[in-house]
Amino acid sequence: MKTVRDIETLRGMTQGWRQDGESIALVPTMGSLHPGHLSLVRLAHEYAERVIVSVFVNPTQFGPQEDYKNYPRSLDNDRRRLSRADVDLLFAPGIEEIYPFGEDAMTRVSVPDLSTMLCGDSRPGHFDGVTSVVSRLFNIIQPDVAVFGQKDYQQLVIIRRMVADLHLPIKILAGQTQRQSDGLALSSRNRYLSEAERTIAPQLHGALRNCRDQIMSGNRDFAALEAEARAQLEASGFEVDYFAVRKAGDLSSPDADSRHLVVLAAARLGQSRLIDNILLEAQAQMRITGT
Repeated sequence: MKTVRDIETLRGMTQGWRQDGESIALVPTMGSLHPGHLSLVRLAHEYAERVIVSVFVNPTQFGPQEDYKNYPRSLDNDRRRLSRADVDLLFAPGIEEIYPFGEDAMTRVSVPDLSTMLCGDSRPGHFDGVTSVVSRLFNIIQPDVAVFGQKDYQQLVIIRRMVADLHLPIKILAGQTQRQSDGLALSSRNRYLSEAERTIAPQLHGALRNCRDQIMSGNRDFAALEAEARAQLEASGFEVDYFAVRKAGDLSSPDADSRHLVVLAAARLGQSRLIDNILLEAQAQMRITGT
């Protein structure tokens, strides 16, 4: 595996691969890699001959009071893990490589509406930072396929909208959320949890599962389900940003006849902000068809 920090060298390598008729998959990350990231790499290998992983802690998606400076960085460990995972190229650019005119003067890419709800409501400007950096990575690398984790479901929906709206010839794949045995979704920020908080954290996934089960049992009072879950989580010590039932395709509010749903939540526990979600589409389809 080769580690590249500049765009010119990267493009020289990708040009050679394309001339040989090889397809390219990109897995964008902010590093501090865990098994969840590596599952995305495995998925990328299924769809392309060459796999690139980017590691870039993007400053423009962090708010003023967020943890950019303290965000975990472990490039040497990341490099070893990616090499064992048969990644072809690690792209680890500096800030000046991605934002040559500086962060304040950068060209911004924004997806309206989708970027200001849910996580976007509690983290203003976050998704503008995400789409601005991902659009740059897409332009730099020009992958055939890009892989994102389902855990960041709103991000996934926004990236798909951006790709469709800008007519980018990139297939967006979603990797399943990887979890601990007790249901806690893997995240680089889980390391911020204290021992006591770690025992509480899986209740977030439990609340999502309970809401899903009630919906599948016929309860369509989404507002009541959301309020009940929020109260239960707050009683356990969470500071809930949101707990929401939405349409899976565009995150709009569902009605009683909606079938393709996602239940999403974000909540703070100590120093950690945890996010998670559960899709109901497959289960709903099974119930509709009787399979």
